[in-house]
Amino acid sequence: MRMKINAYASPWCMSAFLLLVLLGLILLGLSIGDNGLTLQQSVWAVFGAGDTFAVFLIQELRLPRIIAAILSGAALAVAGCLLQTLARNRLATPNVIGLDNGATAFAVASIVAVPVSLATPVLALTGAATAAALAFGLSAGSGARGYRFIIMGIGVGAVFGALTNFMLARTDMDSANSAYPWTVGSLNARPEEAIYWLGCALILSVPFAVYVARSLNTMRLSDAVAIGLGASIRQTRWLTLIVVVLLTGFSVALAGPIGIIALAAPEAARSMSSANRVPVLSAGLVGSCLMLLADTIGQYAFSPIEVPVGLITAIVGGPYLIWILLRQPQQSTL
Repeated sequence: MRMKINAYASPWCMSAFLLLVLLGLILLGLSIGDNGLTLQQSVWAVFGAGDTFAVFLIQELRLPRIIAAILSGAALAVAGCLLQTLARNRLATPNVIGLDNGATAFAVASIVAVPVSLATPVLALTGAATAAALAFGLSAGSGARGYRFIIMGIGVGAVFGALTNFMLARTDMDSANSAYPWTVGSLNARPEEAIYWLGCALILSVPFAVYVARSLNTMRLSDAVAIGLGASIRQTRWLTLIVVVLLTGFSVALAGPIGIIALAAPEAARSMSSANRVPVLSAGLVGSCLMLLADTIGQYAFSPIEVPVGLITAIVGGPYLIWILLRQPQQSTL
């Protein structure tokens, strides 16, 4: 009985722990800096109390950036967790299979070609959907499983990456500078509408992600066994891809391509969860923590120079990716 109670309590305890860590990082992001604000002043400024400068600094500059980090980190981590489980491979993340590059290419196109209001989130979503359709269609022999799906995704991503570079090379300097944050991953001065779009996408997608996680857990077995246990293979795959595309497209529209979060956060969540679960919510919380921590480091560790969060995660995540590739083949699958 004791083991049974612990098994049920563990996910809730882990979520509570991650929420406490996230809260600590939020307070750090609010109070850190050279502006002389104490932690208490920063917290009061969140609610509009205090002097005008403190309220402006917190509500207009720091708080939107913190919200953007939390939302984008959670979205990328949930998308990565679902896609890795669907493909049964830890390398199958939105970044690796080309969804990030597709969304980035269309986001850049919205700036250098069709700069209209709200075009960036919509076109980024379209780019992610296009990349997913190409990768899934070209790997029709194996569906969304196996290395064929990953290899096709890498090829699709390379094409979209080349397209992005071509557009930047052909446009004027001002437009190229405006599009630059979407190529490296940055949370500096993100448009408010992109935050709203991603927030709505998370509200709509997370319940579906939790729902499909149950079927994905069954689909870790062979298709025949999963069908015998009552899982709808086709429905689960399509619903998973829709959720992944939705979260990836809007997160790229907000922060640009920061694919290492989708790789590292699910792995960390699995190490803290039981082996028979798909830790969607835990992965989202870990992703938020990693993104917020990386952005805080990028802002203040090399002050007065600000390093984009995408570069910070790449510096840390590059060796992690190499480590996964060097592991035994059976250890790189789910």
